[in-house]
Amino acid sequence: MKPQYLIAILFATSLYWMYLLYTPFLLVITIAALLAISTANIQNYLESLLKNKFLAAIFSSFLLAVLFFAPLGYFLATLTIKLNSISPEMIQKIELMIREFVATPPEYMQFLKPYLNESVKDVDMNGITKYAISMAGTIGSFSAGFVKNAFLVIIFYFFAQFNGATIVEFIKRVVQMSVDESSTLAKELSSVMSVVFYSIIANAMFQGVLFGVAISFVGYNGLLFGVMYGFASLIPVVGGALMWLPFMLYEFSLGNDSNAIFIALYSIIVISIIADTFIKPIIIKEINQRLLEDDDAKMNELVIFFSIIAGLTTFGFWGMILGPAITAFFLTILKLFEARTKECEDNNKNI
Repeated sequence: MKPQYLIAILFATSLYWMYLLYTPFLLVITIAALLAISTANIQNYLESLLKNKFLAAIFSSFLLAVLFFAPLGYFLATLTIKLNSISPEMIQKIELMIREFVATPPEYMQFLKPYLNESVKDVDMNGITKYAISMAGTIGSFSAGFVKNAFLVIIFYFFAQFNGATIVEFIKRVVQMSVDESSTLAKELSSVMSVVFYSIIANAMFQGVLFGVAISFVGYNGLLFGVMYGFASLIPVVGGALMWLPFMLYEFSLGNDSNAIFIALYSIIVISIIADTFIKPIIIKEINQRLLEDDDAKMNELVIFFSIIAGLTTFGFWGMILGPAITAFFLTILKLFEARTKECEDNNKNI
């Protein structure tokens, strides 16, 4: 057997066992690597400022934990505590309020009374109670799993930032690509991921602040529900409605019709239509133009927008990182394939 064949077999065998060994961590490692690529400019700035790669990696990891994971952890922890505090008596009280509202709706909603009576007639509150209790347990276990994954992401993110340059150089030497092609692939993936990461943070914060300020005027915890709305806004189409619709219904049940109408109109017009539909693409475009000076590395903001939606739909929460990364990788490979094809055509013409 030729030595190169033996090395290839050993490599394939070791790759298989490495896959088995790290399968539970593949998603976490991938997310950490993509986040490190997204924030490479922050790491470079901190290295030039602190003159120490280790301290820069620690500081950038701390920033990621505070800006990205801490708000979501706060939201999940608070939600878990609130759901676990739900008692059957509280659900029965809510049922009584809903039935009273359906029996005597406001004057301007009288035309809905037959439909409301029909929809409430077959409601099984015992089943809803059991479902709410089981849902509280599910969210609690999800919160614990998220905290564990977030901790692992930060750990791997630190190592990616600290050893990223060495890893990239090693991959460039191993992969059968030219220096120009590997540099192009790394540059375009880094550029797109930077735009995606900062766009996600900016839009979530923007919409969260808008909702938090409005809801605080009605008497609720603006910080908590602003954070909740920011992350809920990442869910395509129905994300915002998952937040403002329960508030509207609850205010109606209390008889605060003006508050309910304000929450609904403000959320639909100001946040969903103006902020999400018109301002969100502008924010992505602005970040795209400011971060990327090279026009060849830029990706259309609508492509980025829909890749985020596709990623969330397909992969869930982490899809907002994976979707744009997969799209950017595919488009860059197409560019490299186009360049290779053109090079082959030029060579054939010269012959």
